[in-house]
Amino acid sequence: MTADASPNGGGGALEAVGLEKTFRRRRVVKGVSLSIRPGEVVGLLGPNGAGKTTIFNMIVGLTPPDRGEIVLDGRRITALPMYRRARNGISYLTQEASVFRKLTVAENVMAILETLDLGAGERHTRLGVLLEELGIAHLADQMAYTLSGGERRRVEIARALVLEPRFILLDEPFAGIDPLAVVDVQKVVVHLRMRGIGVLITDHNVQETLEITQRAYIINDGTILQAGAPEEIATSPLVKALYLGEHFAWQGAGAGRERSP
Repeated sequence: MTADASPNGGGGALEAVGLEKTFRRRRVVKGVSLSIRPGEVVGLLGPNGAGKTTIFNMIVGLTPPDRGEIVLDGRRITALPMYRRARNGISYLTQEASVFRKLTVAENVMAILETLDLGAGERHTRLGVLLEELGIAHLADQMAYTLSGGERRRVEIARALVLEPRFILLDEPFAGIDPLAVVDVQKVVVHLRMRGIGVLITDHNVQETLEITQRAYIINDGTILQAGAPEEIATSPLVKALYLGEHFAWQGAGAGRERSP
């Protein structure tokens, strides 16, 4: 196995190659291959039980594949544990809230900064930069349990950015938040792309997800049904028949596709 790569070095892709996984004699992922490049937002969409979460878990190292490889910068990292993949620049934000509810916004971000070998002055400087970048500096002293869904997501992403990831996997980022917060999260995802970070995103809010992606994969019954640009996905007769429904109307790329915090 190769040594860990620097999170900031190289410009290669994160790839899943021929992933397969069986649980209790049921094949839930059947030879799936996909890729994410730096500075690109990619959607992973499909019905419940299609295999999306299992694919996410295999990419980040929570679940080992039965077959196939995870490749970063052309090197296999399939055997690396999750913490070493994070060290290589792969971050994962789950659907469940990951903030410390009884800490302030600033304390939440500082808790991650304190895991790094930094002096107190540099930690506080980086804290200020991250809070400003994510548009949450005015919330620095606010308790996390008082935050809206969109604000909480911004704090979670600020915490993830402490480790300077090259790729972020977002699991259901629009779940359980109101329409205004959805737009807020869209802006943050676009900002990540403009920052040069590759983003893989899965969500049941198809329209909102496709608005901010450059490419998308549709997963059905453990296999890739179709891959392509959002317009291709949204207008595909096959995808409509098996997933979106015949009456799904593509509204085009939203303004969120170009906006940032």
